[in-house]
Amino acid sequence: MDSQLSHRPGPPALVVVAHGSRDPRALATVRALLDRVRALRPGLPVHLGHIELNEPLLPDTLAALGDREAVLVPLLLSRGYHVKQDIPEMAAAAPARTRLAAPLGPHPLLAATLHTRLTEAGWRPPVTDTERRTTAVVLAAAGSRDPDSATDTGHTAALLAARLGVPVIPAYASAAAPTVDAAVRALRARGRHRVAVASYFTAPGRFATECAKAAPGIASDPLGAHPLMARLLLHRYEEAQTATPQRSLALTP
Repeated sequence: MDSQLSHRPGPPALVVVAHGSRDPRALATVRALLDRVRALRPGLPVHLGHIELNEPLLPDTLAALGDREAVLVPLLLSRGYHVKQDIPEMAAAAPARTRLAAPLGPHPLLAATLHTRLTEAGWRPPVTDTERRTTAVVLAAAGSRDPDSATDTGHTAALLAARLGVPVIPAYASAAAPTVDAAVRALRARGRHRVAVASYFTAPGRFATECAKAAPGIASDPLGAHPLMARLLLHRYEEAQTATPQRSLALTP
């Protein structure tokens, strides 16, 4: 009986697909996040693959898996070229039997993480009517030319606004408008003088640093290796296993 159990196939491997960064803090953050995932799900094979800039690259990770089953979970916050083109093409060229999960956002767990990071940075909810009328948050994201990416970021902004009770305006570090500076100016023109910046990045890097510098006051840290991020990665992993192939990129909470 023990021999039969030992030969039963295990669960599909979880392959977390990170973008890659020249900032060494990014790789350290991603590795810490994977350690949290492993702690939550002992026995689940958890691997890392990068789209570019860092090793291991995704094709190398998939090649090492051979013909095993794997679920690829993008450590990305919205739909865009990497999710729609790069990752599927790399997966199609590999011998592993893969399913592609949805990107992490939008999802209520992201809004909860953003709220926590803002609180850690000193955010306090407005108490009086005057404070509510003069407070807002800029959600600083990387940006993309893909309209679906802006749609997803907008949904996250709406989830965060519902938690905070103040307007949350998306802004971008590149490829889309408005910039963080422009969003802050627009809010101040409407009488919103208490503006915080929520860092909508998975890890530290150039874009996150630039957006934080543009903050007029509080700027939160990136999402990082927060425990809720580990839970969200596992949620997307499990979701992809139960979804039909056509729905594997569905954005569901």
